[in-house]
Amino acid sequence: MITLKRLGTAVAMTALLATGALAEGLYAPNLAYRTGPFAATGIPLMNGQKDYMELLNARDGGIGGILIDFDECETGYSTEKGVECYEKTKGQAIVTQPWSTGITLQVLPKTNVDQIPILAPGYGFSPMADGKVFQWAFNIPLSYWDGASILLKYLEEQGDLSGKKIAFLHLDHPFGKEPLPFMEQEAEKKGFELLPIPVGLKEMQNQSAQWLQIRRERPDYVIMWGWGAMNAGAITEAVKTKFPMENMLGVWWAGHDADLKLVGEDGRGYKSVSWSFPNPDAPIMADLKTHVVDPGKTQSDAEEMSGVFYSRGLVISMILGEGIRVAQEHAGTPEITPADLRWGLENLDITEARLEELGMTGMVPPFKTSCANHTGHSGGWILEWDGAKFVKATDLIMPDAEAIAPLEAQAAKDYAEANAPWPANDACQM
Repeated sequence: MITLKRLGTAVAMTALLATGALAEGLYAPNLAYRTGPFAATGIPLMNGQKDYMELLNARDGGIGGILIDFDECETGYSTEKGVECYEKTKGQAIVTQPWSTGITLQVLPKTNVDQIPILAPGYGFSPMADGKVFQWAFNIPLSYWDGASILLKYLEEQGDLSGKKIAFLHLDHPFGKEPLPFMEQEAEKKGFELLPIPVGLKEMQNQSAQWLQIRRERPDYVIMWGWGAMNAGAITEAVKTKFPMENMLGVWWAGHDADLKLVGEDGRGYKSVSWSFPNPDAPIMADLKTHVVDPGKTQSDAEEMSGVFYSRGLVISMILGEGIRVAQEHAGTPEITPADLRWGLENLDITEARLEELGMTGMVPPFKTSCANHTGHSGGWILEWDGAKFVKATDLIMPDAEAIAPLEAQAAKDYAEANAPWPANDACQM
């Protein structure tokens, strides 16, 4: 029945394309941050996201014969402006992409009323993975707790963590604090000392006090949970203080090529966990050149397009695009609603075969979502700076689901109780 329904939908969409009778468009706004202290990371991400949608519109006539209106509302990474953008766009939007853990947390309670899916790939509140509680929120394909787990698993492969000291250098912001519950749990379980070192928003570019503390404490490892200008500041200070770069690791937002190019060869050995990776030889890159770059529809350039963050922007819009496609097939119409998109995002199955069809082999690990699993927990690679670029240093490492799942369930339960009445989706099955 599902196959017949999809076939019927495909025939209908083909007929629409043949007659040129395209619908007006699906509104998929992005709460962008091309300005402000985090612009250095925001710009390549937003460019990758936008270029992917430009490609679909130019090459394919959109998705299912309907164009995607990929509008941007600039937030400068400000939570207040982000909420304003959400309120401004929610009337016609099929999705909201808040692009900040702080904005995500503010918008999260509104979703039960507004019934618009939050798409927060690789960021936001880690317990959003629990689709039984957070019906409208998705942090596909990997949560911050997944990322912290992968980093610790990698370090354990280098040797027993018992008796070690790990400095947790983090932005003093909801984003930076997000991994702490998991890190604290694992420190107690594995017997290492966790040393949280916060970096204030006004200290991002001058972290002399934090690095003086690191020199004094002499940790075995530094895990950096940074974003924007904080990353370049930390990496520069690490080089200046001669901290061994092979013992410094970051979250995926702390793996930006431009930050490491500031120190070049001196940054050799620095590592970052990542759920995306650039592949300049991927067919999608050739299509982007033909349909987006050559016609002058991009704000990017060749150097940026070869980097990790631009590639991640492509992957993020691919996730949204696939959610739309699956929703259209299920609904039997290209003109989907936010509720339809929620179903699509809950039923993603991004296999190796599908990635090959999309021309994105090797650019993101395979993952699968469900009604109960709004993250997918795809696993990630450890990338290493070789002095000029990031290279894959490991095969795919999967997060420790047994350690994360109970923490997710408890945190989701605590959130629902603190924000009662909070509706639960009892129809979800594991």
